[in-house]
Amino acid sequence: MSYYTQLTLVQRYMIYRLLKFGCSQTVIAAVVGVCKSTISREVRRNTGGNGYRWRQAHALALARRRGKSQARITAAHWAVVKAKLREQWSPEQISLWLAKMRVCRVSHEWIYLFIARDRKAGGKLYECLRIRKRGKKAYGTGSKRGKIQDATPIDARPAIVERRARIGDWEVDTIIGRAHKSALVSLTERKSRLTLLGKVSRKTAAEVGQVVVRLLRGAGRRVHTITSDNGLEFAGHKAIAQALRAKFYFAHPYASWERGANENANGLVRQYLPKGADFTAVTDAELTHIMQRLNTRPRKCLDMKTPNEVFFGKHRKSNGVAVGS
Repeated sequence: MSYYTQLTLVQRYMIYRLLKFGCSQTVIAAVVGVCKSTISREVRRNTGGNGYRWRQAHALALARRRGKSQARITAAHWAVVKAKLREQWSPEQISLWLAKMRVCRVSHEWIYLFIARDRKAGGKLYECLRIRKRGKKAYGTGSKRGKIQDATPIDARPAIVERRARIGDWEVDTIIGRAHKSALVSLTERKSRLTLLGKVSRKTAAEVGQVVVRLLRGAGRRVHTITSDNGLEFAGHKAIAQALRAKFYFAHPYASWERGANENANGLVRQYLPKGADFTAVTDAELTHIMQRLNTRPRKCLDMKTPNEVFFGKHRKSNGVAVGS
């Protein structure tokens, strides 16, 4: 029986990867779990000048859906979204809260698109985001920042990482202190949301690399992959990967949502160390306290278990810093 289902962003990513591997539409349909006609229609309608690209395909599908169907998200709903953004809620938090309160169902991607359209129209909603995405840089203008050598893109990362199906896949970032005088290295394990913090006096590749290795070395075999942004402080990724026997991947530029667990953790850290805080005065004891608070707090996404319980096991006692000791 032929039928059509609305594809998710994850399914479109799977289609993109399988097409890259040269799989037939019949095989792709079996893997994705939809009928062959759905794959055929998807590829035909959402292939652009550079071939089938999953983000572009999802954006095109959403645009068509908005144009054909009556808006189920009303102006009143968007007013609620605006209010929550101004309270500095993240788009994901707003999306989950609206669904829980049975107000409406709107994905965090739609909210990001809503913010982008507001910014284009001169609005200021983007200033409410913890991480403000910049506009795309024009090609051919060059970059003064430099480029990380031998960087493996996130597209090559195993699919099991995206599914959060195992312990040991980490996301890493740096949090900058006042006047850029000091910084924190922030690591978050994707499945358990365990957060590790370490301080660096300077945000150099050498110092950041040393702290990452120190924090994760205690995890032993529970370090399979590490994913970072494109900051030059991660230029020493090959040494980090070799020291931890792990694979190191880089997210796309200005795609903070590809490291969503770590971005969310950084926002939680800011509750204790707000923007403008002087990190040079932060002690190891204070970092331990913050890690303990974050890693012993039950999470809805973990079925009200704590990161410690998920990472170490329910019956193992830990203050949340044993891995990084």
